[in-house]
Amino acid sequence: SDELATRLRDEGYRVTGSRLRVYEALEAAGEHLTADELADRLAGEAAHDAVPLSSVYRALAVLEELDLARASRLSDDDVSHWELAHPDEHFHVVCRGCGAVDHHRGSLVSVIEEHLVSGHGFAVDEITVLARGLCAECQR
Repeated sequence: SDELATRLRDEGYRVTGSRLRVYEALEAAGEHLTADELADRLAGEAAHDAVPLSSVYRALAVLEELDLARASRLSDDDVSHWELAHPDEHFHVVCRGCGAVDHHRGSLVSVIEEHLVSGHGFAVDEITVLARGLCAECQR
């Protein structure tokens, strides 16, 4: 996208096909993806269209540096699941039954941040909230 290319240039990064394609794949996904899943989606019809896994990781690092993408540990397998960046007040709800991941928005995160800042003088960079349990379907 033109906005991403402009942002990359403004921040001193080269505009590369892999960076653009990784961002577009995250944007189109509508779900959290591992680097391996991203590489699979970017394999392309022809071998020369593929984005190597190492390039996916480098692109994700740049996108994370620019606060355009973020990694979350949504499962116990210690694998990062990537998505486009979103405000901290959007938190993750993960079903341990079916594995569904949903975003919820609430005031909880701002309450935590206010407590840490005013109560403890802690300068918060990021707050990640992850709730695990069973979705309504899996409870049936």
